[in-house]
Parts: sequence; structure tokens; C-alpha cells
Amino acid sequence: MNKPKFVYVTYIRTTPEKLWAALTNPQTIKKYWFGMTVETDFKVGSPWRPKFEDGRAADTGEILESDPPRQLVIRWRNEFKPELKAEGYSRCTMAIEMADYYPDVGGKAVKLTVMHELEGEGAKFIEAVSGGWPKVLSNLKSLLETGDVAFRVEAA
Repeated sequence: MNKPKFVYVTYIRTTPEKLWAALTNPQTIKKYWFGMTVETDFKVGSPWRPKFEDGRAADTGEILESDPPRQLVIRWRNEFKPELKAEGYSRCTMAIEMADYYPDVGGKAVKLTVMHELEGEGAKFIEAVSGGWPKVLSNLKSLLETGDVAFRVEAA
């Protein structure tokens, strides 16, 4: 049986090395991921813990693969919504590769593919990441291409 999954592909005018740095640098992550901080060293076997600005755990997991600047794989479980946590762990793969676009004018970009697959049964977690990833990745793309993010969290 096929496990529930979400796949998102985007092209970013940057280098694989700069994209990798943005995906793994805590200060940069905080800029495009709505103030989220991430505790990890991004080495295989290391724990991975994103936290909200108020210090609450958003998710937990483990770094399964780390192949700079090509691929990062994280075992991931939601921690702040009981119905999502109950669905268990997922596997998030971020694959980076060079992609020529408009080669006739010398255009180059990096292709980022994010695939999030649920290990168990259920659909609520995949539905949630399907809404979240496009905003996070739009921010990442905007930040790398323009120096600023597309979406901001407004203070209440």
C-alpha cells in the first residue's frame, strides 16, 4: 500500500552550496521558517528539534541522511497537535540538484524537491504539511533570491 505523501518542487536562483547552507543554518532557518529555531548539528543520527519562538517543541526527529549539498533526510514527528502526533513519524527528504532552465540564454537554477511521506497510516499530517511547506519554501526562495521573505508572521 502506498503511504500518504506530499511532494513539492521549486527552482531557486542560487547554488547548491548556498541552498544547503540555508537549509542547515539555524539563523537562516529562523528567517524563512516564521521564527522557528532548530536544534541539531545536521549529522546522521543526531536529534532534530524545531521549536516555536516561545520555546515549545513543534516537532521532533532524527537526521537520517546528510549529504551536503545534495540531500537531507529527516525522520519527523509533530509534537504540538495531538491528532498529528498520533499519526507517528514521517520521512522528509530534501533533494538538491542543478537544473538548467532556458539554457539558450544561460539561465541556471537549483532544483529543490521536498518529499514528505508518512510512515504509518493517516492523512492529517500530510494535509498539514501540504499547507505549510509551500509558504516555508516560498520564503526560502524569496530570501535566497532577493534577501527578504515573502510571508511574515504579524505580531498580535
